[in-house]
Amino acid sequence: MPWIELSLNTTHEAIDWVCTLLAETIDIDDINIVEYTEPHLPHPVAQDVAHPRWTFTIYLYLPLDTQSRTRVEKIVNLLSPLHRTGLATAIQTSVVEEKPTDADGLNSRIHRIGKRFIVLTPDAPYQSQTADEITLRIKTTLSFGSGLHPATIVSLRLLERYIIPTMSVLDFGSGSGILSVAMAKLGANVLALDNDSIAVQATQGTVRCNGVEQQVRVMKGSLGSGSDMGHWMGGNTINNVPNIKATEAFDLIVANILPRVHIALADDFQRALRQTDVRGGVLITAGFTTDYEDNVNTALTEAGFEVVDCERLDEWVGFAHRLVSQRDG
Repeated sequence: MPWIELSLNTTHEAIDWVCTLLAETIDIDDINIVEYTEPHLPHPVAQDVAHPRWTFTIYLYLPLDTQSRTRVEKIVNLLSPLHRTGLATAIQTSVVEEKPTDADGLNSRIHRIGKRFIVLTPDAPYQSQTADEITLRIKTTLSFGSGLHPATIVSLRLLERYIIPTMSVLDFGSGSGILSVAMAKLGANVLALDNDSIAVQATQGTVRCNGVEQQVRVMKGSLGSGSDMGHWMGGNTINNVPNIKATEAFDLIVANILPRVHIALADDFQRALRQTDVRGGVLITAGFTTDYEDNVNTALTEAGFEVVDCERLDEWVGFAHRLVSQRDG
């Protein structure tokens, strides 16, 4: 059966943007993502040195039929903003006789993050190379992408440094559940919280897939004033979201969400973290680019936090803030 193949090269963060934009247009099985390889150029001077360093090549496959032209135009229009903003190349199209399998695609590859984390799909064969490796198995979906967004990566790098076994932690806006599983496998006891029913189901599935049900409790809800904000991603209104009024309940909170939510909930984060005479709780924030870091840091500083660590990948930023103890204040 002939197929139309659409291909584009992308930066690291564009992977999940593509998945999100195409969620209602194409099936996940018709997407193949491979690591980008530099093409051989007979005239190196012709290379566009100004473009970002491409990380992945995305292939999309559509059956060649009477609806093909309309579907191609729709996909091109959906993804054109990524090209205009420099996150991807223009889409190239061709006709192929068979759709390739994912044998060499993203779903079957092994992705190392930080010093210990190995991210792979549920059925990917893998044998740990060292005793301290931690495998995180996550299903690639069009709702939550590959789990390899830069915001997720910087969050994992920071969690690797700050999670201590037996900690009580909150994954605020759990999404796919990858951060909840990572913290559980580092020895923490986790409350995974999201105000979106699809995200709650995704987190539950990821928790089961990784066998950490005893350490992760998954709930639909929000923290403090977050219950009044509607859907964290905007657009949809969510009613009757349980409100978690936590006071000094957690040793660490990780929130990989939009910057406006960090800013709005800064005081709620402060109230939810434990504080001792020795040190305050840790808040790890991600989900925003360098354009928003000053606003986020200002809000958290005013709420009683200080920056203690930072991770960056491309334009994406992750911070570790520690609650300033009353003794130091």
